[in-house]
Amino acid sequence: MLVISSREFRENQKKYFDSVDGGEQVIVQRGKDRSYKLVPVTSEDACMTQEEFYAKVNRSLQQVREGKAHTLDLDKLDEFLGL
Repeated sequence: MLVISSREFRENQKKYFDSVDGGEQVIVQRGKDRSYKLVPVTSEDACMTQEEFYAKVNRSLQQVREGKAHTLDLDKLDEFLGL
């Protein structure tokens, strides 16, 4: 694991991105109390714009209004989720 300063990261971004791509863990420290972990985005990560998010919420609300949604009590929800 590499722990570097934000200044070091700014000066050598390509080097550290390449390290992360190669499987190395990289932590960037910002000041005394803040740290950030560099993590590559994968195809499994859900990335959508705010507009796409609200469109999805609105479609779901429309499905509820049309009676296309189902309600579950907590026991049924646990069963549905396999808990």
